Amino acid sequence: MSAAGLRGFIIGALFIGLILALISCWVYGRRLIKTEKTDAVFGNPVKALGGWHWIVSGVATILLVWLYFSWDAARAFFPHAANELCQVAKVNTAVHPMRSSFPFDERLPKGTVILDRENAQLQRITNVLGGPEFSDEDRSQLQPYLDRAQGILTSMASEGSVDDATLQAIEGVAQRITDLTAILEAGELPEGADAAIIQARENQPGWGDSTQEVPVEPTSERGALFDSVAKPMAEVSKDFSKIRNTNEQFIVDVETLDQELKDLSAASNSDAVKNFARDMGKLLKRVDNGAVFPPGALDPIEVALANFHEVQQEKQGSLKLIDSFAMPSGTILAGNTACSEQGSGRWLPKPSDTFATLVRLSDPDVGYKGFPLLWYKQKPLSEMVGFLVPDFIADLIPGEYPRHGSDGIVQANFKSKVLAIATGNFDSPTVPVPTGHVWDSIMRVIAGLFLGILLGVPLGLFMGLSRFAKGFFDPMIELYRPVPPLAWAPLILTIFGIQDDGKIFLLFMVAFAIMVISARTGATGTQLSKIHAAHSLGATRWQIVRSVILPNSLPEILTGIRISIGVCWGTLVAAEMLAGTTGIGFVENVARKQSDYEIIWVTIILLGMLGLLFDLIMRFVIHKTIPWRGKG
Repeated sequence: MSAAGLRGFIIGALFIGLILALISCWVYGRRLIKTEKTDAVFGNPVKALGGWHWIVSGVATILLVWLYFSWDAARAFFPHAANELCQVAKVNTAVHPMRSSFPFDERLPKGTVILDRENAQLQRITNVLGGPEFSDEDRSQLQPYLDRAQGILTSMASEGSVDDATLQAIEGVAQRITDLTAILEAGELPEGADAAIIQARENQPGWGDSTQEVPVEPTSERGALFDSVAKPMAEVSKDFSKIRNTNEQFIVDVETLDQELKDLSAASNSDAVKNFARDMGKLLKRVDNGAVFPPGALDPIEVALANFHEVQQEKQGSLKLIDSFAMPSGTILAGNTACSEQGSGRWLPKPSDTFATLVRLSDPDVGYKGFPLLWYKQKPLSEMVGFLVPDFIADLIPGEYPRHGSDGIVQANFKSKVLAIATGNFDSPTVPVPTGHVWDSIMRVIAGLFLGILLGVPLGLFMGLSRFAKGFFDPMIELYRPVPPLAWAPLILTIFGIQDDGKIFLLFMVAFAIMVISARTGATGTQLSKIHAAHSLGATRWQIVRSVILPNSLPEILTGIRISIGVCWGTLVAAEMLAGTTGIGFVENVARKQSDYEIIWVTIILLGMLGLLFDLIMRFVIHKTIPWRGKG
């Protein structure tokens, strides 16, 4: 089995399995509801616990919608459908210039639309001519031009205006369409089509296997049949576009009237007359292409096209159902040299392709822009020691730093050895250290969140316990808290640069405000009876803060941390998109500029998974640290 066949089998089996899982979970859930305990009344928090079957049904629904609207399920169950629809789209593209002249896809024929538009324009010019800008002498001079223009429009639609050569060309086009209809109805493939189908299957990539979304050359007999008709139909359309209802008298009348209007405009000093001549000239330019024919003149082509369309719909067979139901919100369109998906199949990457892209980017040798998504590198311990130990410790050691002697040799002493340790300038073993775009983003969020908690929680508690602190710090916090983080981003990144300092400080500002509000709300929400009880038992202020106020504030504080994590992720991605060379936001920004939807969706999935991971960790922490939450 080929790689494409194996992929289709896996996606098809997954799609069916998800449907079965969804149905099973709903049936199980409905049965469980009927057997619940009678004391599990509405509003009881216990009733909301558990429910793994609803989790499975929710995940299955999301995946089913993604598989369906991305057309991944269609590609799995109908692997040749896109190629066949591509050949049908070639035929539609070839026929469209002719169909647009007739009331197939529009309500009115093209000639009717043109005459209606230009007659309305003539009426507007006539109404303007009756205005105060023109004198009676102007009206008597200009009215004949209007009458002659009206006569030109009438002559285009009059019987007998079409010459014999044009009528023969119309009959010729209609006969060629009829011949192609017969070929399509017979279903006979041209000579050598079977060999071409085999060669196309072997030599061109499959559906979605390359940057060329849909394979262009036909890979099935039905596709080859439509392809054999599409090419000659395109030639017929070209010849149809050359047919014009322009006899010699019509051309002479248009050119003569146009020249007289130009002479009139040049000889007149009146702006109104010049505008009249200009508007009339524009009207003549729109009608001089001879696109209007007498009623019934193009009937042979219209009838031939209607018959061709009927046979085309019949020969498409099941493709119409596949296109309507298996490929929702769009279809396959054909260009000059390629076919492409349109609608949700284009902007919503297929899960299998997205997963393959994620696997490819996860390869440390590939990564993204020369940097892995998440991997490790060997880093000397000396660098870590040099980062953690401040250099000034060596300055505190008594004595002088060594100097080189006349022999050029430097004799190290204890002070220089301490300096070497403080600066990380010594040999040491290496240890694996995480690295990559994902790791950089995680560390920025953790650093900004940590600083926000470290400084925000104490200040929030202080503001909840002190009238001075609340009055002094509240205006400062409330002044910048409502400002969207992205409004601060350009200023902070300009001050700190594109390094991590600016991004971490921006995340700190976001987390700090949330943690201050959460801690202050928790502190002010402490029940007064608990505080009085602690006072009556002789508790000190610190004991009251530690044993009463802080435990009471923990639910609000931990909820604030959960909120801060989500806001920090959103802010970080925006900051990395504005200025950054690593991180998930940087990856998404570059992919956005290149319109690489698969990588954009990879970053979205990564952000969702990381956000879910952080939230699950916080749920666990909340469950373990504050079991008294909601219990009075």
